[in-house]
Amino acid sequence: MFLSLRAEVESALRETLADLDLPSDDLGIEEPPEDVESVLASSVAFRLAGEAGAPPPEIAATVADAIDADHLEFVSRVETQGPYLNFLPSEAYFGETLEAAVDPDYGRLADREESVVVEHTSANPTGPVHVGRARNPIVGDAVANVLAYAGYDVARHYYVNDAGRQMAVFTWAYETFDEEDLESEPARDRVEYDLVRYYRKGNTFLENADDDAVEAAEAEIESIMQGLEAGDEATYERVSEVVDRVLGGMRECLARLPAEFDEFVKETRFMFDGQTDDVVARLKELDGAIYEEEAWQLDLSAQGIKKNMVFLRSDGTSLYPTRDLAHHEWKLENFDRAVTVLGEDHKLQAEQIRTSLDLLGNDADRLRQVIYSYVNLPEGKMSTRRGTGVQLDDLLDEAISRAREEVEDRLDDRIRDDDLGEEDIERIAHQVGIGAVRYDIVAKQPAKAITFEWDQALDFEAQSAPYVQYVHARCCGILEEAGIAVESEVETAFDPSLLETEAERDLLETIARFPAVIKEAADDLEPHRVATYTREFAEAFNAFYRECPVLASDVDEDLRDARLALVAASRHTMANALSILGVAAPRSM
Repeated sequence: MFLSLRAEVESALRETLADLDLPSDDLGIEEPPEDVESVLASSVAFRLAGEAGAPPPEIAATVADAIDADHLEFVSRVETQGPYLNFLPSEAYFGETLEAAVDPDYGRLADREESVVVEHTSANPTGPVHVGRARNPIVGDAVANVLAYAGYDVARHYYVNDAGRQMAVFTWAYETFDEEDLESEPARDRVEYDLVRYYRKGNTFLENADDDAVEAAEAEIESIMQGLEAGDEATYERVSEVVDRVLGGMRECLARLPAEFDEFVKETRFMFDGQTDDVVARLKELDGAIYEEEAWQLDLSAQGIKKNMVFLRSDGTSLYPTRDLAHHEWKLENFDRAVTVLGEDHKLQAEQIRTSLDLLGNDADRLRQVIYSYVNLPEGKMSTRRGTGVQLDDLLDEAISRAREEVEDRLDDRIRDDDLGEEDIERIAHQVGIGAVRYDIVAKQPAKAITFEWDQALDFEAQSAPYVQYVHARCCGILEEAGIAVESEVETAFDPSLLETEAERDLLETIARFPAVIKEAADDLEPHRVATYTREFAEAFNAFYRECPVLASDVDEDLRDARLALVAASRHTMANALSILGVAAPRSM
């Protein structure tokens, strides 16, 4: 209802200002401070002072008097506070909010009939997923989720680098060395942990072997790269044996988050179908194309980019940016919009790709890039070398272990009388532990570097994943005790007007904002806004829980039904918000 109220306020202000012969290009609509009773406010009087030749408070009073609130559905009255116009909600605003939120799909916006491809993670298939890169699948998955909730048709893609030198080295090493040549046992019983030993062995060999041996190895590596460039199927099969097996193990790791993908798009696809050659030919025709230092490069200094983009080696092999340009053109051809989630070390490449796409005649405005900073770990068990060598699997295992200890420590303090067995404790430990990792990472603005702190991430009392997850579990407990199916709509009739206390109204106002939060997070590709909202929501619900008994014997039956509807609406709101963040919503904790 917040979006509807905002639209109503905008319309009323524009019509009123037009009637007063005042400009309405900037309405100054904003959310007021917490201590102000209104849902929305306007500072338009500040901007009209010069035009109207009167002080802002006087203008605000004139505008407020001219707005006929009786003809508004979601605004009960308009008040002034100095130069500000405050719009107070009507009974219909609260009532329709509750009616909408008892639907389990509450918050999901109407279909926009627009497709978006979100490419994220795309880590090179050279071994296990490193913890420093964990932000990409977590942020990328949340971006895709919030776009889907906002009404977009979303495709989740993983771009597989199966054509670069790294994969040629990996393939050569895998075919060259035997198990007995390797220096260590796999760190885990999973394929990528096994095969990464060959990759490491190959790189060590290239660094330390004698010149003749290195020259022979480099010749074989070069032949693999040339074979891929030429579209040789036999070479492709050799490389794919390594790529597909390593990628299979990486997918198992990512599924633990979980981060799922609709399609794994390989680089070689754009080499074999001629699109890379087409891009190379068109790049050579651009004014900034130069051949120097034995490579074709694109000089982008005229576009404000200091470093040239190298797109073709002297031996005729393409580079990653060249193939990525073909990939991006394919995305823009097949989807209305494209979003790419990238680490900060790819910022220059992202600028080069975007600018080159524009120079090649593409609508680069349909491409948006989310750049994130990396995750660091504090000193201690998980970071013997400041995070170096720590895999995402290690982090998730540690999170589950710590969450299990926390859950077991809190068993005696639980209010609910449902007995938790070992399976329940293990389930909750997974939900809370992995939820803590995801929430702590996605809750921060992507561009800001973060250090993952266990004590903060797993604090049930602070504004962390367990804190907001507990609100959902508490809602489930109330509904189950009342005999209401947790995942269903409320079928009992209820009267929203009975919810009159400040705590009830504050909670309803918070619920009403949820669809607007989704819209803003999707528009700006900032899922951390949803995380911020869950903390605000948890505070509002906890105040309601403290002050408004639901199932107590002295609560009137009609009020009980209205409060149960509010609890159900709260559960749906929190469950859907957590779903966007990729965080589990436990029914019991």
